[in-house]
Amino acid sequence: MRIFCFLKKLNNPPVKVSSLGAGFMAALLATVLLIGSLTGCGANVEESGTPIYYVNIGETGIESHSFEITGESTEEIISQMLVYLAKTPEKLEYKAPLSMGITINSIEINANRVTIDFASDYKELSTTKEVLIRAAIVKTIVQISAVRYVVFTIDGEPLVDVKGQPVGWMTADTFIYNDGNAINTYDEVVIKLYFANESGDMLIGAYRDKFYSTNVPLELFVVEELIAGPSGQVVGLYPTINSETKIISVSTSDGVCYVNLDSAFLTPVNNVPIENSVYSIVNSLTELSTVKKVQILVNGEIPSTFTSSYERNTDITTVLENIVDSEEIN
Repeated sequence: MRIFCFLKKLNNPPVKVSSLGAGFMAALLATVLLIGSLTGCGANVEESGTPIYYVNIGETGIESHSFEITGESTEEIISQMLVYLAKTPEKLEYKAPLSMGITINSIEINANRVTIDFASDYKELSTTKEVLIRAAIVKTIVQISAVRYVVFTIDGEPLVDVKGQPVGWMTADTFIYNDGNAINTYDEVVIKLYFANESGDMLIGAYRDKFYSTNVPLELFVVEELIAGPSGQVVGLYPTINSETKIISVSTSDGVCYVNLDSAFLTPVNNVPIENSVYSIVNSLTELSTVKKVQILVNGEIPSTFTSSYERNTDITTVLENIVDSEEIN
């Protein structure tokens, strides 16, 4: 079944109704009126019901706010979700993904798969914003029991990632994001972390064998271990990151890991220049098969002296001298 909904910028969307999608559009327009009556005039919506995902105000992650979804059919539920995804909050505490400068051409439901076709303005999104918008929309829609997969297209053509490869069908697991609701399980993992040498001008790779909670994305675990610093069991390894640094968020999509830290990260530790602090994170994360590039933000923004994304740099790595095995066991 094909659903047509041409939503221009989606704050007060002008709508064209195709005869094939008239039933859906009627449900969508009725939902607009209903939700408008609930959320207008300063009224508050109860934080209960179905989570709807939004982009946080700093555009560094996504967050959920719950609303009552009363539809019975997949079409009715999607229509309500679309309205919430498009409604800019009055207090501007977060951003509705469908109000961030993009236009939906059409939606198609086929069995357990939903195809959302966007207009060409989708291509104008920055990499970070695009990933966050996509995560918010997909994580919202796949909560519908009848929907397992979501795919994005642009004017009928498949959405591609930063490498030009088709993104393809997405599920909730496509986005490495944890909301704390999973059951705690632990796995043993060996990760390679890059710490500084004594002078701070080079990085040294050392392995760390540890049990970690699978509720925590492995990328987040790597950054946490870097901030914790060397264990002290191997002589010659020194911290690269100020231990006062706080992690705001870590997420990965399409091979790019987005690391958002607070401003303490910019305070040097020992003799380590900030560039080496950056590459200690980049080189450590790119040891993982899921990460090809790293974007580092400080309080949600890319510092003026940083580049938009970093790739692995082996020119500043060296090895420890006078020891046979540089493996570090915690």
